[in-house]
Amino acid sequence: MNNLAPSFEQAMRVATIWTEAWERCEISDEVLADRVGELVATKDGIRGFFVVSMAGDCPLLDRMPDALIFELRRAGENIVDITVKNLAMSSAMAINHQRSDNLKQKQGSERVAARCIDLLRSLDPKLVKERLETLLRGIDGRGDDAIFLDRWGYDSEQKMAILSNVNCIARS
Repeated sequence: MNNLAPSFEQAMRVATIWTEAWERCEISDEVLADRVGELVATKDGIRGFFVVSMAGDCPLLDRMPDALIFELRRAGENIVDITVKNLAMSSAMAINHQRSDNLKQKQGSERVAARCIDLLRSLDPKLVKERLETLLRGIDGRGDDAIFLDRWGYDSEQKMAILSNVNCIARS
């Protein structure tokens, strides 16, 4: 990335190129991890990488190489924050899709939630604990995450789904 901050769209493009090359065994786990490490140095880079790897058909987060985990842990709070928000949104949206009888979309949201749970189990435990406690306060209507959850209009059933998935992180 030449130490330039990529836009969200650029981050999605390069993440797609790198993850597809990794899937075809054209680049090693370590090379991919180095490139992702550069990408996740910015919030737009993290967002673009996660759109591709978390929400897409990419198997990268289903079988995370150790080198990638190292780079994601190194990225620190921003990775944890965005992963927790993705967990909350995908958990709530799974309920929304279930209500509208959209099984395919529900499965996609559940897959994102499962990937978030697995990733959060691999990241810095102290950072994850602190961020999840903030989310739990939000579910109770307190703190910054209360605003985040209210902005998306999540109801009590959706908040309970978020809580259930947060509890899954501790069970392993």
